[in-house]
Amino acid sequence: MEIEPWIILPMIFLVAAIYSSVGHGGASGYLALMGLLGISSVYLRSSALILNLFVSGVAFYQFYRNDFFKWKLFYPFAVSSVPMAYIGAGISLNSTWYNRILGVFLVIAALRLTGIFNKKIVDGGKELSLVTGIIIGAILGLLSGMIGIGGGIILSPLLLIFGCAYVKEAAAVSALFLFFNSLSGLLGSGISNLNLTNQFIWWICIAVLGGVAGSLWGSRLANNLILRNVLAIVIFFAAVKLIFI
Repeated sequence: MEIEPWIILPMIFLVAAIYSSVGHGGASGYLALMGLLGISSVYLRSSALILNLFVSGVAFYQFYRNDFFKWKLFYPFAVSSVPMAYIGAGISLNSTWYNRILGVFLVIAALRLTGIFNKKIVDGGKELSLVTGIIIGAILGLLSGMIGIGGGIILSPLLLIFGCAYVKEAAAVSALFLFFNSLSGLLGSGISNLNLTNQFIWWICIAVLGGVAGSLWGSRLANNLILRNVLAIVIFFAAVKLIFI
């Protein structure tokens, strides 16, 4: 399906910029856009993961070069999530109710980040056990592979709610987590479902530009409070997409 560039390209840029500012690739946003524009469901998951791969890679680079990446926060989740994302990508299921339930949990996470439950978020400092990280990573990897998102939309609020990371540290960890999960999900879904038309190449280029703009702002200029609120908004829109689209 051919879509006028002036319609889709600014939307992709905006999604990539907003999501990358908090270390996300924007898969849930791309899925929502493609669903609303009537793009074939055959290409939805693989297309979102490709865009996610590029944007999360750019976002990770920007947060890493500004010294926000913490290896000890990353590896417990990654060691189990990457293989589970590969497995999840090969699972076909009717995910309507699953998506809705996940969406409700994301709404709760978004509200929690805004402080609406009157419980102060502790910024960083807390230790998460290795076993807990591995279990969470496995669950997120499986879910991300099944529904075509990188999993960072769930990981970053968990890191903040558990008090394991500052906002920019969570963004750096989530970005690399997204990158590897997206790559694993693509490999698991197979190359036959890849959408590599000339139009889609332009989508990738615009998404990368949006990712550069958003991650530069998020890693260098924005403060933690602003980023936490942006993250809450991003999670809320992802939840709406899961529940209603």
